[in-house]
Amino acid sequence: MRHVVIGTAGHVDHGKTTLVKRLTGVNTDRLKEEQERGLTIELGFAPFKLPSGRQAAIVDVPGHERFIHHMLAGAAGIDLVLLVVAADEGVMPQTVEHLDILTLLQVQRGIIVLNKIDLVEPEWRELVSEEIREKVKGTALAEAPITPVSAATGEGVDRLVALIDELTAEKYRAKSAVLRLPIDRVFALQGHGTVVTGTLWGGKIRPGDAVAILPSGKAARVRQVQVHGSPVEAAEAGQRVALNLGGVEKEEIARGEVVTAPGELTPTRLLDVKLAILERAPRGVAHGDQVRLHVGTSEVLARVRFLDRDEVQPGESAWAQLHLAEPLVAVRDDLFVVRSYSPARTLGGGRIIDAHPPRHRRMRAVTVVELAREERGDPADLVALALARSGGRPLTVERLARTAMLDPGRTQAELEKACRAGTAAALGEGHYLDAQAFKAVTAAAKEALAEFHERFPLRPGMPKEELRSRVAPRWESKEFGLLLETWQGAGQVKAAGREVALAGHDPAVSAEQERRLKAIEKAIAEGGVTPPTLGELQERWGLAPGMAEELSARLVKEGRLVKVSEELYFSPEALGRVREVLRDYFAAEKTLEPPAFKDRLGLSRKFAIPLLEYCDRMRWTRRVAEVRIAGPALAEPPGGSPGS
Repeated sequence: MRHVVIGTAGHVDHGKTTLVKRLTGVNTDRLKEEQERGLTIELGFAPFKLPSGRQAAIVDVPGHERFIHHMLAGAAGIDLVLLVVAADEGVMPQTVEHLDILTLLQVQRGIIVLNKIDLVEPEWRELVSEEIREKVKGTALAEAPITPVSAATGEGVDRLVALIDELTAEKYRAKSAVLRLPIDRVFALQGHGTVVTGTLWGGKIRPGDAVAILPSGKAARVRQVQVHGSPVEAAEAGQRVALNLGGVEKEEIARGEVVTAPGELTPTRLLDVKLAILERAPRGVAHGDQVRLHVGTSEVLARVRFLDRDEVQPGESAWAQLHLAEPLVAVRDDLFVVRSYSPARTLGGGRIIDAHPPRHRRMRAVTVVELAREERGDPADLVALALARSGGRPLTVERLARTAMLDPGRTQAELEKACRAGTAAALGEGHYLDAQAFKAVTAAAKEALAEFHERFPLRPGMPKEELRSRVAPRWESKEFGLLLETWQGAGQVKAAGREVALAGHDPAVSAEQERRLKAIEKAIAEGGVTPPTLGELQERWGLAPGMAEELSARLVKEGRLVKVSEELYFSPEALGRVREVLRDYFAAEKTLEPPAFKDRLGLSRKFAIPLLEYCDRMRWTRRVAEVRIAGPALAEPPGGSPGS
């Protein structure tokens, strides 16, 4: 492994900072208050080049109980821990709490550094070593070597360095491909602007990259990338990184936020977790308790909702949904720690099973079964659950891969298997849909189209947007287009232009329908400028609801009628007469008032107002206040039958 991050842990005043200075030559107590009091308050950082040539970084954490939240931020993302225990004091309360936190964060590799051996006799050193070995049983450091040193005199430090070099040669936890830098420090440098630091958990980052700061959503651009104080062309996962950011002020960023690529990650206020309470926790956790949640470098308040019980006692674990007081960035498999609200004591922790879950109802066996499937992490299950929780919308392979926390290649393979098994449907252009959702939207579309064809048998099809709004209102038009193509390829529908119909739909006119068409056309033509309304036609012949409108629409499409309003259709000849009357009128007059229009054509208000509005649309007239004047199209020669 090329890069490794080493963290310190241990009780206050056991010599962590002195040890780091002995190893690296760097005093990580950079604050004036820290130097004056000899007490580490904030996180400290130091580069550390190993004899093998591997480059490491050391994160020095505070040991005082008041600064455990700082220790938690520093412990996030470390690969190797140095648990420092002073030989003259032995295991102390913060030694134990730090050890518990390391266990919850699954820090698998570590060295127990028995410091200050220059202050005790060899016999006492042996007794303390035995005490330590007893305390670490059942923890992450149960098998860790105990190495005696004196950070003050340098005794044993060479052996410690050799051991660190040996352990860092081993393979460590895999890093994600998604760019993710949990921020543990923010400051401003004169002449440079805002700088953030952290351990790069995943991806690569380069100068010039556009980044997002989450959960605040601030946009920034990377001006410079530094690793161990030196500018680099790119930083990669596993390195301690400092970023000089442009476009954002120091006051706009806080520890706990995450630097990522725009669109890669989404903040959440809801987490599905398996919460384990430490055996030596001061108390259990009850349903509804408020706790301090630590994920990465962030700390937020959260409300615990157990899904299948009312409380969990020390040594027990249970499924829970955490409701966060404010958003944070997390992904599946992130480790977390919970501490009591007041006084702040470490209670337990675990692993995030789903970072964007739906809200669960309590005491439902099916919820617990699904979470158990997610916890197992089988790729097929993860992809199936990501599809099932898509809200009935198609998702791309890339989106599903992010949701399932799998690489796109593995996700694609699982989706293809799911399609062959009939549990997923492929819609084209890399979009996939849960099979149940696909069946549901297909059935709804068939029903909607059948109803439309029954109501409007003479129309070639239903407008696509109308169908989308009825059966898939949350889908984008492009997504719905892919669905139509899938149905069309399966021979279920036919789509042309802006309309879609069931494959078997034939809008051809029957002999009976043609008879009705001619009757309506004749009745409207005979009515002249006072034709019967749709309601009157329907009543005259006892037509089914909507049939008069359907037949009239067919006549409009064929140019045999013109639609003037929702209830009124006119023959082209009648509208030609209206046009001629207007031309004659405006040859002598400049303005036309509605009463004069009614008198010239012998109309009631029922016909006059819709006709005047139609004349305005055709630009035969133009409304000015309460009168009309001649429109620009009135003098043009007639161009065939007037349209609506």
